[in-house]
Amino acid sequence: RIARLARELPAAFAAFDVVAVDDDVLMDRPFADRRLTLEALIAAWADARSVTLVPQVDDPDRAAQWLTGRFEGVVAKEGDAPYRPGQRKGAVKVKRLRTADCVVVGYRPGKEPDTVGSLMLGVYDAGGDLRVVGHTSGLKAAEKRALVDELAPLATGRSGQADPSRWRNEEDLQWVELRPERVVEIAFDQVSGTRIRHGAKLVRWRDDKPPGECTLDQIEG
Repeated sequence: RIARLARELPAAFAAFDVVAVDDDVLMDRPFADRRLTLEALIAAWADARSVTLVPQVDDPDRAAQWLTGRFEGVVAKEGDAPYRPGQRKGAVKVKRLRTADCVVVGYRPGKEPDTVGSLMLGVYDAGGDLRVVGHTSGLKAAEKRALVDELAPLATGRSGQADPSRWRNEEDLQWVELRPERVVEIAFDQVSGTRIRHGAKLVRWRDDKPPGECTLDQIEG
């Protein structure tokens, strides 16, 4: 079974740095030197099909192109920085950030009584069906309290149910369903299928945009 899966779903190890070669520890050497060592190491292997070298450029404009594709982001490193385990010394992650307009289809109650914990987000697919694609939290304390009364007229009296999670019980996953009349702009980075992988950031409320214009292509694109 392992041999069959290796043929059908081949995997490769993506290398971007090297901290040691045999007994030679390289962590105190500059990243630029470590990178040259890594490139030479992979080039010397007779069969390196299972190893790929993560691309690297020293031109910010070329690196910026990676933020518009399918990648999550880029890591910028100082060429003279040593490797320090557990630290972000000489390196910074630049995440790909996207925005979308979504319909507020419900909310999860907050941990404190009479507060909104997070907003459930939906968009319309090509067939006109409203699909839940994620949630946004990070609301300010005053906003969490004010939204309970503000959203109350939109409540349908029904409860929604999020996807199963090993971290939350069924009660935690339930949310108050709302009529799809309010729109928010959100910022997000990663999508898995048609679901926003992590909680999105609320950018602003968009009372100027009709809910029907919040479409799935924003997430898929």
